[in-house]
Amino acid sequence: MTTPPPAPPSVPAVDDATAERHRARMVKRKAVQDAEVAEKTVEKGLLMVHTGPGKGKSTAAFGLALRMLGHGRRVGVVQFVKGAWETGEARALASFGDAVVWHTMGEGFTWETQDLRRDIAAADRAWTRAEAMMADPAIALVILDELNIALRYDYLDLGRVLATLSARRPGLHVVVTGRNAKPALLAAADLVTEFGQVKHPFAAGVKAQQGIEF
Repeated sequence: MTTPPPAPPSVPAVDDATAERHRARMVKRKAVQDAEVAEKTVEKGLLMVHTGPGKGKSTAAFGLALRMLGHGRRVGVVQFVKGAWETGEARALASFGDAVVWHTMGEGFTWETQDLRRDIAAADRAWTRAEAMMADPAIALVILDELNIALRYDYLDLGRVLATLSARRPGLHVVVTGRNAKPALLAAADLVTEFGQVKHPFAAGVKAQQGIEF
């Protein structure tokens, strides 16, 4: 004989007085929220930085790409450092055709190449590609994936990067990802998100897996 599943917890009863108090609170809250939203009138291209030790920095950037594509806008991606793995996001975004301009310019992490000159040359090529992409008026969002890593190891001149980012087109949105973002980049950004790490399966011996890490 099969044991029936446990009954779901009962929904707490709400009397009329409680419901009315809740409604009144929400009316007041909505008025405050609406007033705050109405005060925000500036529209501009944002410089966004995703940094920190936690997983999800690039993933969040590609989520923005999907959102932008959903509005019929074109997206550009330049990947610094990365290049050794074929990723699921690259495959998926390729299905959007010329709405996505994707360049994987890295040759792997520095401990893989073990060649400083080669790493610097690869970063320079990637940045030149990024500059051209940011100058293209047809592109609404540019993702500079792992640019923070290239800056951390001084593969690129920080002043050159900041000058280009500061002089970008007024409506262009740019996302920079990677750990250890430079303080000057954080200061220049409009939006900075620090991705923290509470727990990661790698510490428990779990390898990078298709569809999760790449």
